[in-house]
Amino acid sequence: MKDYTTDKIRNLALVGHSGSGKTTLTEAMLYNTGVIGRMGKVEDGNTVSDFSKEETKRKTSINTSIIPIEWKDTKVNLIDTPGYFDFQSEVFSALRASEAALIVIDATNGLQVGTEKVLKYTKEIELPRIIFVNKMEKENAKFAKIVSDLHIEYSKRVIPFTLTLGEGEDFKGIIDVLNKKAYEYNGFERKEVPIPENRVDEVEVVYNEISEVVAETDEELMEKYFSGETFTHEDLMRGITAALLEGTAVPLVAGSAETGAGLDVLFDLIVEYMPSPDDKRAKYGFRHQDDEFREVSVDEPMAAVVFKTVIDPFVGKISIFKVISGKVTKDAEIYNVTKDKVEKLGALFYLRGKEQIEAKEIVAGDIGAISKLSVTQTGDTLASKANPTLFKPIKYPSPTLFIAIEPKTKGDEDKISAALGRLQEEDPSLVTNRDKETKQLTLGGQGNVQLQVALDRLKDEFGVETEIIPLRIAYRETIKGKSDVQGKHKKQSGGAGQYGDVFIKFEPSTEEFEFDEEVFGGAVPKNYFPAVEKGLMESLEKGPLAGYPVVNLKATLYDGSYHPVDSNEMAFKLAAQLAFRKGIKEANPVLLEPIMKIEVTIPEEYMGDIMGDMNKRRGRILGMEPQTDGTQLVIAEAPHAELFEYAIDLRSMTQARGQFNMEFVRYEEVPSNIAEKIIEESKEE
Repeated sequence: MKDYTTDKIRNLALVGHSGSGKTTLTEAMLYNTGVIGRMGKVEDGNTVSDFSKEETKRKTSINTSIIPIEWKDTKVNLIDTPGYFDFQSEVFSALRASEAALIVIDATNGLQVGTEKVLKYTKEIELPRIIFVNKMEKENAKFAKIVSDLHIEYSKRVIPFTLTLGEGEDFKGIIDVLNKKAYEYNGFERKEVPIPENRVDEVEVVYNEISEVVAETDEELMEKYFSGETFTHEDLMRGITAALLEGTAVPLVAGSAETGAGLDVLFDLIVEYMPSPDDKRAKYGFRHQDDEFREVSVDEPMAAVVFKTVIDPFVGKISIFKVISGKVTKDAEIYNVTKDKVEKLGALFYLRGKEQIEAKEIVAGDIGAISKLSVTQTGDTLASKANPTLFKPIKYPSPTLFIAIEPKTKGDEDKISAALGRLQEEDPSLVTNRDKETKQLTLGGQGNVQLQVALDRLKDEFGVETEIIPLRIAYRETIKGKSDVQGKHKKQSGGAGQYGDVFIKFEPSTEEFEFDEEVFGGAVPKNYFPAVEKGLMESLEKGPLAGYPVVNLKATLYDGSYHPVDSNEMAFKLAAQLAFRKGIKEANPVLLEPIMKIEVTIPEEYMGDIMGDMNKRRGRILGMEPQTDGTQLVIAEAPHAELFEYAIDLRSMTQARGQFNMEFVRYEEVPSNIAEKIIEESKEE
């Protein structure tokens, strides 16, 4: 691969609903440019971008892959992303490393939820976007309806830069509106044909829409437009790129990745109109910690951000990065600013799928990879030690679904921790935790598919078989009443005996645990008070109902007795524990459960379903807030035990249009009928 300057590079995140044909599009573009001699197929597991074992097994994209393609003296870095919702963190990091998004829509399925989400998100972050309506050759392809639906949802800013010559079985080619030319395709080969007479007026209408958008970007162009002058090619290039960056235009191209129709027009549109990394008008990218952008220029000091990590079974760790400024060379000093460590540079290369293409240097705006960096992780900033700079880390979505796992083989405890650490390096949205209370190892992510992929990889790549076990809730126990009890420990066996005797009052408290003493006349010597307190604190770890920690308790030692020879600290500690077990049982003990605050964002039409479902989960609706984008924010509280699979259920109820986050707020008493079941289950265990 030849070297390219920053202005000759285009970085596009390839995004869209699962099954829209993103991976097939990359295959077609590689074939069209002569990189591969035969197009692979997703169903055959032989595509360039879906190369991992899990991807070939599942016949779907799971990881981000980099696909550099050369077209008309320009390098186009396509960042192919998974379409499935569980892997949205891959989409976020790919968009962060891009100057534009290429959104693929399936012409037979229209506007699917994945398309809606990515159009909404790219609009929010002000990222230029281009739409490719794929599969025009398929039965039931509906180009006009897709354009109409896009206009209804996202206004007339979505402009078809191409029209179609037929659709479905009658699809022959496209009309290039900008150049006012029509092309029929035979595979990837095209021939120019006259624009059908009944379509000439339609082409003019769309061309005028483009011209109007172009005119609005520049006073000089506005004057030309109103004076009736025809825009030159340079005028169009300048105006369309400006409109893209301002978000006032979203070009749309029709075609077919499978047959190759329209790909050349798509390529031309990307090369001519998509912004280069050094376009100073860009509003999105990697910001400094001080919220400023660093100029994308090869003349500035070297700085790069790692946006993806791959663990290769043969090479080891591969860090994929985007150079923000300067250039990374083979002999460069790599200083990890995030970790404050100097890294030893391994091999420097470009990636195309799993293929490694040797590179001498990688310049500002381009995407490359380094192998075997020891401390570097996804999101880290790399720079020279002489000119360090720090970019804001990539924000990943919080996990919404958790499972508890354990290795099937007892000796794999250490092995599983190391393996999960490797998986987290590749996918930082995976979260693992060893719960201190329940002692369970939990794995959290965005959905059941992501978690199942992680478990499959643990088995296939690291030799660790796991099983999913019931997730335990960190319940608590407390008391609602008061009690006054005696705890007496007396033991005589041959020599010295043990004697401790305490009278303790137990009552509820707002503190987690309070210990007080009101002993008069030395009934219990002061030197035994710490032993009594210690005995009580150890008892707090396991309550009498179901063995959960006891909280919100006050214990007051007020009387007792001792033996001048047989009393010792151990005896009083054991006496306190006897008093605890007796006193808690007599003070109306109850079970407490964690209550979570949950914020659910949904389209208006799902409000009834969401509220009804929340009531079934013993939840309380606290409020509803309409959002600027037309969605509704529902704020509620519900027991944690009722929310284990909420991520799956919400996706089902809203066709994946809903999203949520939750956090712990407090503990509340468990209803008696439910508490009885929990206590019974704990006794069985």
